[in-house]
Amino acid sequence: MGMPSSLSFLIDNAIQFQDGAALLKELAAQIAADNISLAGGTLTLSAPHPIIKQRTFLWRADAGEVIEALGLAGPADPDPAELARNWLTGIGTHVQVDFTGGSTDAAILGWAAKQPFSAAESALLREVARFAATPLALLATRSTLAVLLTAYLGKRSAARVLAGRSRRERGETIRAVLLYADLRGFTELSEASEPKDVIAALDAWFDRIAGAVHAFDGEVLKFIGDGVLAVFPIGTRNAAASCDAALRAVVAARAGMDHLNRSRSAKGLQPLSFGTALHLGEMLWGNIGTADRLDFTAIGSAVNLVSRLEGLCRPLGHKVLLSGAFEAETTRPLVPLGDHKLRGIAMPCPVFALPE
Repeated sequence: MGMPSSLSFLIDNAIQFQDGAALLKELAAQIAADNISLAGGTLTLSAPHPIIKQRTFLWRADAGEVIEALGLAGPADPDPAELARNWLTGIGTHVQVDFTGGSTDAAILGWAAKQPFSAAESALLREVARFAATPLALLATRSTLAVLLTAYLGKRSAARVLAGRSRRERGETIRAVLLYADLRGFTELSEASEPKDVIAALDAWFDRIAGAVHAFDGEVLKFIGDGVLAVFPIGTRNAAASCDAALRAVVAARAGMDHLNRSRSAKGLQPLSFGTALHLGEMLWGNIGTADRLDFTAIGSAVNLVSRLEGLCRPLGHKVLLSGAFEAETTRPLVPLGDHKLRGIAMPCPVFALPE
């Protein structure tokens, strides 16, 4: 008698899968080939993410597709095995949940059926969990690496590191709308506040600006002290759409900061303010550093210009400034403020502001 299809799959092919959803769907198909009629299945993996505790993939036989549910970390973390069992009970009257490593810290596989599992079927499903331990451990390691790199490097840089970009290189040219934002009065805040309060203020500020950038499909490239450099790439969307997305992100960030400042004022804390500059241009994005210590960074005249332009916010009395290159592509009406010399930039820059 040959080996069951599900076990052969786990030995020969499962290690190649990069995604939990795809692995669960194929494993369910192989179990069906072993003449076990399933109503649904779940796969739960731990996720060492700043705000996510675990990822659970849910498969229903009647729909044939897999959806993903995220378990958020918190003071009252739910038991992932209990969550899987509750979901499975909703689609099948008989449920079997197994830990692939024998403990609650390991990956969890769960299955539901309309009819009771026979002793032989239950035994095979336990063997499936045992044989799945190695490919799931590898999958969890890959997922952990991707999550941690994304958390520390950002999506664009993480993808390049995972693809093997681990040497110094010339980099790639990116045409994008660049956003540079800088927190006002940070030095004074640092001198007058306890370190823990300074960190809390920085985190709150970064939450607002980075959250707004990501909400409109931008990407934070760098946190620079109390400043943020972000991009809205031009490619899958045109220049006007990228300009519009960047402006929407600025509006959302300002609304978020207004809400934060009301909360800070109620606690007797000073409000936080920031200046923002938007520019459209090309930058070079790639690995620089020493042979054994690298950093993905953005360089080029566009990066220099947008940071210098933000420095004019206070002298010109505006919270948001936009370059002439940005104004040439956006469909939004802007207010001209004339040409201004920027430190280190050879040519004067036409500067614009948002209408009041």
